[in-house]
Amino acid sequence: MRVAVLDGYVDEPSCLGVPPYIAPYPRYIWGMLKHLNIDSCYFTIDSFRKDGRVKDKISKCDILIVIAGAIVPGKYLGGVPLSENELPHVACGRCENILVGPLTLKLRKCDDKFEIIDFPFEERLFERLCEMSGVRSRFDCDKFSVLGADVVRHHPDFPHVICEMETYRGCYWAKCSFCVEKFQNFMMRSPESVIEEFERLYELGVRHFRLGRQTDFLTYMAEFGDEFPKPQPEKMRGFHEAIWRLCPHIKTLHLDNINPKTIATHPDESRAVLKTIVRYQTAGNVAVFGMETADERVVKANNLAAMPDEVLFAIEIVNELGRKRGFNGMPRLLPGLNFVTGLKGETKETYELNYEFLKMLLERDLLVRRINIRQVSILPGTAMAEFGYKNVKKHKKYFKAFKRKVREEIDREMLKRILPLGTVLRDLRCELTVGKVTFARQLASYPILTGIIGEYERNRFLNAKVIAYGMRSITAIEHPLDINRAKLYQIDAIPGIGMRTAAEIAAKRPFRHVDDLKEAVGEDVFSKLRDFVCVSTGEVCDGTRR
Repeated sequence: MRVAVLDGYVDEPSCLGVPPYIAPYPRYIWGMLKHLNIDSCYFTIDSFRKDGRVKDKISKCDILIVIAGAIVPGKYLGGVPLSENELPHVACGRCENILVGPLTLKLRKCDDKFEIIDFPFEERLFERLCEMSGVRSRFDCDKFSVLGADVVRHHPDFPHVICEMETYRGCYWAKCSFCVEKFQNFMMRSPESVIEEFERLYELGVRHFRLGRQTDFLTYMAEFGDEFPKPQPEKMRGFHEAIWRLCPHIKTLHLDNINPKTIATHPDESRAVLKTIVRYQTAGNVAVFGMETADERVVKANNLAAMPDEVLFAIEIVNELGRKRGFNGMPRLLPGLNFVTGLKGETKETYELNYEFLKMLLERDLLVRRINIRQVSILPGTAMAEFGYKNVKKHKKYFKAFKRKVREEIDREMLKRILPLGTVLRDLRCELTVGKVTFARQLASYPILTGIIGEYERNRFLNAKVIAYGMRSITAIEHPLDINRAKLYQIDAIPGIGMRTAAEIAAKRPFRHVDDLKEAVGEDVFSKLRDFVCVSTGEVCDGTRR
């Protein structure tokens, strides 16, 4: 028996698996297959679309397992998730097709081409594989996570992948009207098992990690008897220390979700854990808060966890502890905010309150790294299912106006404060070139999209200096820019230079030393170049080396 695993990517409230991220699911499945000694192959949906040979290889298999579920709408640069409409086209005519992942929350059938294994699927899928292979065995998620870790080497972006690390699943609150976490079987993984998975992935060459999947990282290893569990500072510090002791050259260690209600309810313990996060995790980190709304009536109508004043308190604490800039040019830790519209009890005033809340953050000089605004996605079995999309349809114009206003009046100003002009961002990975601009991002949690002036090959890493702002992105120039090799339009892009001066500079190349450049262009022009350029020897204008 031979099995093909097709990673259609997942994007759910507590898990991201769209490149450069790789979700835990492929690793768990790969571990199951290895445990059962089943011959297997792994492909991504992007490879399937681009390379006809992938389809041929799948057709030679007996079973096709498709992982899919981008149930949180998003825009992606690294890959495009498998859509519901594509499912019939990826089904293999001679294989037994199995569909797993969050997408099954929406589907109950798929033209009879797929056997659907309900979400969460891992244990059920393992039982099915045991049945097919004629083997009796016990399900062990922790064992499979380590055994299946080497699937990352089959990912087309390896080693430039970020492994999403599951610490626990499910939600201790699980009362929000649109929540899908209640469909999860609550599972707290031991720190020993998570660290063992870290160590194995590190041995394989992975250097970028995100502690995602859980709904509130602050409550990892906490006792879940109380309505709002109390964070465990000592355990969390020991957990982080163990990661670095075993994996000393990690380049990215970030987290995803934090519940602001935890910070408001247990401020002292939360502050202690946040200090550990700032100290032991890498710069550019984002703690995403599921705020959803600044309208208290909507909070109550939808059983949301945190009131607006509690979210504000949490934002203040994270700013106090995390806004200092780190080695890569980014603040060490900032909050992010998720807004969900179309909920029960929503009115026109809700959108006004949401905007006023964000405007107040600017007035108080409180930084928020990411503001995500989306309309509610309603899944069967949630409390919103009966209410439906009434407010989504009714308030469509308010949603569009609110989103546009935030992008134009809030996001750009936030970017200017987070990354002032002249800030140098380090270790940007080039991903896509369009015309004379290369789009690059740090391998990070919610990285800022950076348009670097110039044409660079994919997967080149470089540093760049900020020169301008979009609504949610920045424009930058490679730093330092080699003045002898730079294209004319790159020199032109340096603030204060212009095309005419750029042409004059280019005509006088090559320069052997910085002093040659200074003498050739004059003091006035040199003062504009000095913070941006170097000569081919690596000498920059302040006399240092690259």
